[in-house]
Amino acid sequence: MFKNFFFSPPLKNASTTKRIAYIGVMTALSIVVNTFLEIRFADVQFSITVFFSICMGILLGSLCGTAVCFIGDLVGYFINSMGYVYMFWVGLSTALIAFISGIIFNGFKFKFKGGIYIKLALITILTFLICTIGINSSGFYIYNYKMGFSKAVMDYFNSKLGGNSGFFAYLLYRLIFKGQIYNSILNYVLAFAFLPLIVRVKALGWVGRENLSKTEFNDVKTDEPKTAEQSDIKS
Repeated sequence: MFKNFFFSPPLKNASTTKRIAYIGVMTALSIVVNTFLEIRFADVQFSITVFFSICMGILLGSLCGTAVCFIGDLVGYFINSMGYVYMFWVGLSTALIAFISGIIFNGFKFKFKGGIYIKLALITILTFLICTIGINSSGFYIYNYKMGFSKAVMDYFNSKLGGNSGFFAYLLYRLIFKGQIYNSILNYVLAFAFLPLIVRVKALGWVGRENLSKTEFNDVKTDEPKTAEQSDIKS
């Protein structure tokens, strides 16, 4: 039971060789996600880093998922730094998203309908508050405060907030004015849409009542033969 908080069922039940291969492939994929899968639309930068980090925490467990996400961000920076200094809090944020996701999803079994979605809701709330706001936004605020806010930021402070340049003013600028809240929404929508399907993939070693509670299992296991009563469709 204790191992469930730190290791996912696929890794816990796999051989050492498969574990190494699994982690290696995911680390390589993490580097690709952090290096190349970012697009900019108007002033908003979109990526699937948050969604990927949640997946790593669930599929690898909190410890391995944390390592994969942090290494992916670090190596991705050295491959494509885009001329910026290394911002360690970004890697810390993605790693902590994986850690929180692994703890909640693998460590607890909810014995009521919709348990998987309750877990995803908890992951969404905690990672957004702790990682997006608490770590990422704080890190960028401190960095910009020390280096000096750009003219665009100061214009926003002066025109919208009466010159207030505190943390919450910067948070409004980053999430609302710069639109990063939309990137967060996109990632969490992807999590709710695809993770219940991902845990059904038998090759990952997830589907089974030994890995999920019976109710959670029924939430995602929809391909079992139906009884005559279940198959009855009213016209």
